[in-house]
Amino acid sequence: MADSRPPFRFFDALTIPEVRWFLGAVASFTLAGRALMVIIGYQVYRLTHDPAALGWLGLVEAIPAISLVLFGGHVADHVNRRAILLVTRAVSTACALALAAVSWRQPAAVLPALYGVVFLAGTARGFADPAHTAFEAQIVPKHLTVNASSWISSTWIGCAVLGPAIIGFVFDAWGAAACYLLSAVGFAGSWLCTAAIAPKPTPVQAHREPLLKSIGIGWRFVFANPALLGAMALDLFAVLFGGMIALLPVYADDILHVGAKGVGLLNAASACGALTITLLATHRPPIARAGRNLLLAVAGFGLSVLVFAFSTNFWLSMAALWCSGACDGVSMVIRRSMVRLLSPDHLRGRIAAANWVFISASNELGAFESGMVAAWIGTVPCVALGGLTTLGVVALAATLSPHLRRLQFDVRTLERRLHGANEL
Repeated sequence: MADSRPPFRFFDALTIPEVRWFLGAVASFTLAGRALMVIIGYQVYRLTHDPAALGWLGLVEAIPAISLVLFGGHVADHVNRRAILLVTRAVSTACALALAAVSWRQPAAVLPALYGVVFLAGTARGFADPAHTAFEAQIVPKHLTVNASSWISSTWIGCAVLGPAIIGFVFDAWGAAACYLLSAVGFAGSWLCTAAIAPKPTPVQAHREPLLKSIGIGWRFVFANPALLGAMALDLFAVLFGGMIALLPVYADDILHVGAKGVGLLNAASACGALTITLLATHRPPIARAGRNLLLAVAGFGLSVLVFAFSTNFWLSMAALWCSGACDGVSMVIRRSMVRLLSPDHLRGRIAAANWVFISASNELGAFESGMVAAWIGTVPCVALGGLTTLGVVALAATLSPHLRRLQFDVRTLERRLHGANEL
C-alpha cells in the first residue's frame, strides 16, 4: 500500500508564528553572543600574547555554567521557562554593556574585569541553556521536531557565521567597546522576541522531589539510555580534545598573520560549514541511521582538525575549518533531535541540563585544556594531538557502544527503530 502521509516540506515549521519568534530570539542572541566571545578572546590575546590566558578565559566561563546548569535544569522543570529566559537575556544585555564600559578607556585592570563579567555571563547561562532547550520543546509540535531542529540549528549557525565575520571589521574600525555595544543591542532584541511568545504552562510534577533527588532523576534517565549517553559522551571527548576554536586568536596573529578580521573569518568558516549541512537536513534529516552518521561525522571532524593544525595558508585553514563545521553540523542535528525525541516532557529541563553539562564541559573546559596544553607544548602540536585524540575517541565509541552505532529513527514517524529487546 502506498504511503499516504504527506512528505516533509521545507517550510513546515515556519508556518507557526511562535516558531518564527523563537527563531528571531535565537538569531539575535547568537549574533550577539558569538560576536562577543570572538572579541573577548581576541582582546585577551592582544593584551597578554599568552595562550594560557585563553585557557583561563574558558575556565572562568565553565565554572558557573557547569556548576549551575544542573540546578538550572531543576528550575526549568519547576518554574516558568519563558520567565527564566527573559531574566537571563536581560542579564546578558547588562553584561555586554559592562564589557563596553570596561573596554572604553582600556584601564590597567581590564583583564580581571573581563574575566569577572564573563563569570557573571556564565552564571546566567547556567539557567538559560536548559530553560531554552525545554522551552523550545513546548513551542514546536513533536511531528515537526526534526524540521524545526534543522531550522533552529541553521539559524543559530547562520548567525554564528555573520556575527564573527562582521565583528572583526568592527573591531578594527571602532575598537572593542563598539563591538560590545552592538552585542548589547542583539541581546536586547532576543529579549523582545522571547517576550512576544505567549507564556507556556509550567510542567506539572507528579511529586515534588527534593532538589538533589530531582537532579538525579534526569541523570538516571540519561544513564539508562545507552545511545543517548553515548552520543553525549562522544561529543564531550571529541570537542574537549579536538576543539581548536579557542586558539584561533593565536593562529590569526602568530601563524596566519591575518589580525582581527582574520580571526572573525576563521570563526565564521567553521560555522558556515555547519550551516550548509543543517540547511540540507531540513529536507533530508540524517537520523534514519543516526548512530552511524554521528560516528562518521565526528571522525571527519578529527581529520579536519589535523589538516588545520599544520596549515600555514589562510585559505587552506578556512577550508579545513569549513569541513570541521560541516561534520559538526551533522552531529548537532542528530544530537539535538535525540534529546528532543527521547526525553519525556516532565524531565526535559533536567535532561537538557545533563546535555548542557556535556556541551559546556566540551567547549569551555576544552578551551581551558587547549590553552594550557598550547602554552606547554606549542599551539600546532596541541591542535594536532587533539585531532588524533578525536579519531581515537570515535574508534573507542564505535567499539564500546553498539547501542549508539545501531541507533536508527523512522524519518516519517520519528519513532525509534529497535534492533532487539536489549537495545535499551
